[in-house]
Order: sequence, then structure tokens, then C-alpha cells
Amino acid sequence: MTTTLLLGGHIHTPADPEATAMAVASNEIVWVGQDRVGRTLYDDADHVVQLDGAFVAPGFVDAHVHATSAGLLITGLDLTSCTSLHELLAAVRERRTTGVLWGHGWDETRWTENRPPTRAELDEAAGGTPVYLSRIDVHSALASSALIDLAPQARGEDGWSETGSLTRAAHHAVRAAAKNAMPDADRRNAQLAFLRHAAAQGVVSVHECAGPDISSAADLAEVLALGGDGTLPHTVGYWGELGNLELVRTVGARGLAGDLFIDGALGSRTAALCDPYADDLRNSGALYLDSAQIAEHLVACTRAGVQAGFHVIGDAAVAAMIDGFQLAEQQVGSVELAAARHRLEHLEMVTEDQAKQLAAWGVIASVQPQFDATWGGPDGMYVQRLGAERGVALNPLSALAAAGVGLAFGSDAPVCPVNPWAAVRAAVHHRTPGHGLSPRAAFTAHTRGGWRAAGIDDGQTGLLVPGAPAHYAIWQVESFAQANAGQSAKATRWSTDPRSRVPVLPNLEPGTALPQCLRTVRDGVIIHHREGALT
Repeated sequence: MTTTLLLGGHIHTPADPEATAMAVASNEIVWVGQDRVGRTLYDDADHVVQLDGAFVAPGFVDAHVHATSAGLLITGLDLTSCTSLHELLAAVRERRTTGVLWGHGWDETRWTENRPPTRAELDEAAGGTPVYLSRIDVHSALASSALIDLAPQARGEDGWSETGSLTRAAHHAVRAAAKNAMPDADRRNAQLAFLRHAAAQGVVSVHECAGPDISSAADLAEVLALGGDGTLPHTVGYWGELGNLELVRTVGARGLAGDLFIDGALGSRTAALCDPYADDLRNSGALYLDSAQIAEHLVACTRAGVQAGFHVIGDAAVAAMIDGFQLAEQQVGSVELAAARHRLEHLEMVTEDQAKQLAAWGVIASVQPQFDATWGGPDGMYVQRLGAERGVALNPLSALAAAGVGLAFGSDAPVCPVNPWAAVRAAVHHRTPGHGLSPRAAFTAHTRGGWRAAGIDDGQTGLLVPGAPAHYAIWQVESFAQANAGQSAKATRWSTDPRSRVPVLPNLEPGTALPQCLRTVRDGVIIHHREGALT
């Protein structure tokens, strides 16, 4: 058994509010405390890490990712920084190739043109290359004519457009064609690139949200296998399909959840709304499942002991989901329904009363605080799509937490980048006053919350306490938030709340530098190390 002793840092642990040292034996945390005691207890440690003031915290869990698509953002064409339609076309023109060109991240709401390219404009730039370019929310895409030729059935599907971007079933058809044309090696390289990137952000576990409209069962199996070798982040798999309990057993998925779509997304105007979109009065979005289908899925999963879940964003979709839970409760009972700990992804347009109902059913909300940072506020995409009153009422994190709904934070990568500290900051500094969380609650949702969402709630995993798995990250931090103004320099580094016994988190005020990851450790194994750090 190999022992590692960490000295001279700030350890985020409830075991000792001023801990500076931690010992790890094999894959388990065995002790936390002060340097002097640690040197005495573990004077024969195999490895001693001098932290030099670094911050050691539980590793983050990203509770909603799409590994292959997020990896293709790294290895493919990144359009997230495009500032205009013409810049996107120039990027395509520069990268066109003989194979399929995969790109992601355009957002026309930030462009002066306020529209995506037409297919004719894209074809001119593509020069015969099959091109697939997903919008930032991945619920619509641009496809060149050469790619559509690989998926001719798209022309007759819902969501087809002769000239513009594709949504709904037409989008799924061209997306499948693009993925089917991708060499296996490219897909694996994308998966590896993403998981390594996640590890470099202090992430020790990810929840892969797969499904027949997103990827494939083979793709999910590959991601789960990569996460199983111990040198990359741990992976938890979800499959978004009604009733396919056999796949859960054969692939090893945690549940039939994740992106099982009740509706679409606001940016693509496919989220299901009770009232029409403010910028498209003939459109109220798409409702893919009704309350009866939702209830049937919940009942089947509850009885099978499998976690169910849904992608749900718009208020009409939330209403259908609430009705579905009520119908399911009548069949299996409230106790059984709550014990299953079903989960909902995104849950952007939810009321306080609905939050209380969800809490009674034991629901976990897998939410993405960076959505608000990206699209919230009085001048964001939400207001553009929904109007001023509806547009600032989204992602009410405080209402969910106050109602007792369990929260798990994720990125929805590639929709938002894997940047856990940015997500914690976004949750604390919500763009709608009163909707945010305390730093402690936000940090917990991105660490312990993710383990709980996956059914791992043993009271230790996600904490740095003796007996817990050695999942942690080491961070270079410029400053710590002050617990109470006017205290000594030493005291202001730590919480004086006797209920917490946990160090204050790094300063997350807007404009301050976010912590930089020096090392990520999963089960005692280093899965990321910044070159030259901690020497």
C-alpha cells in the first residue's frame, strides 16, 4: 500500500477547519489535520507533496456531458467565438476537407446579422464538403447539401428547411449521418480529448447523457469503458430512451434518463411553451412526450429499480412532466417514486409550487448555472426569445434548493465549457437577483451533488474526510473570500461558522481570477498533472 502525504496547503474538509495536511493510503483518505502531526504520523510516507499554499478540495462532478460531441469541439471546428455569419463561413472555407467537417457553437443571437447562413451560403463555403455545424444548444444545426445527400430521409422529416437550419427529426437524421461517416479512430480521439480536458479542470467524474437521437449505444459503451480504466474521470452513463431496460443491463447505464427529450431548447425555439415565443408568435416549441408517456416510463423504471429522468426546459414541458409524475404516483405510490431518485435535466422554467412537488417526489435537478451566465439577464437570449417578464425568471436555483430539491451541477458540454469554478460563480452571482445560491451550496452541488445524483450517497464520497475515496483536486488560488471583514489575515481564510467547520472557498467575485488546476486525483491515481507544478 502506497502512502501520500500532502503538506502546507489549505484542505477543504469538515474534519478540521484549519487543516493544512492530508494523508492518502492507496485509494482512500486516511487522515486530515496539521502539518506537524502529519509529519509525525506519516514520517515513512512513500510520497510527500509540498503544496506551498495550494488549495485541496473534493474533485468536481460534471453531471451532464456529451463526451464525443464535446471532444469534437476540441478536435473539430470550434465556432463558439464566431462573431458574425461571415466569420463562420470563413472558418468553414478554411477547414473544408474530403471527409465530414464537424463543427459546433454558433449563436446567431450574438451576431449583427441575427441569422444563421443559408444553405446556399454554406454550400459555397463548403465547396462540396459534407458539413455539420450544431448550434450552441445542439438542438438545431446547419447542414451542407453534401451532408444532406448522405441523409436524404431528412427532407421528409419534421423540422426540415429547404434553405436554413434544421431542427427536430430532420436535425437528428443529418447528425446521425455525420456521426456514421466518422472514422472510429476520430470518435475515440474525441472521447479521449474530452475526458483528458475534464480531468484538467479538476473533474473526477462525468455523467454521460447518451441516447438514440444523440449518439449510439456503442458510443455510450465506449465512453463508459474509457472511464473504467482508472486513468481518466469516472463515467456514469444514462440512456435517453423510453422503456429500453435491456440496454441498461447490457451497457451498464445507470438509468433511462439524461436527454430523454420532453421538449427541445429555447435558443432553437423548440422548448415547449404555454405561450408563444416573443420573437416568433406562431411558434410554441415542440412537445415530444405527453404526460401518459412520461408516467409509463416512470412507473416502468421505478418498478425495475432503475433511475428515470427527462430533459425538460419549457414551462409547457414542465407542466406535462408534473402531470406525468402525478399519474405515476397513483400507480406506484409516493414512497416508491421518491425512493427511486429520478432526475430532471435543465429544468429552466419551473415555479416555486412545482419545485415543492418535485421535492416531495425525491427528484434530483441536474442543472447548468452557466446557462444563466451565457443567456440570462435583461439583455440575454432568454429575454430575446421570451420577453422581459418570462426571460428573467429562468433557472431559479434558490427556489429549487429552498424547496428541498437535490441539485447536481453540470456543463452540458459542448453547450457550455467544462469549467466548474465558473459554474459555481455563475450560481452564486445569478443574473436575476434572488435566484442564486450561497458559495457553499453551489460548491456542494458540483461535488457531492453529482455523486448523489448517480446514487452514491454514502456520507463520505465527495468529502475530504478519513474513509472517503481519494477523489480530489489541487488548485492554485490567488485569494480566499473573507468570512468576516476586519478579522486577522489568518482568520479571514476560514469560516467562523461553527456549524460548517469547512474552509471558506476561493474568492468567486466577478472579475477575480478563478483557481487553476495543478493536479486531479481519482481513487488515489493522478489523472491530470500540470507540468512543473508541485515539484
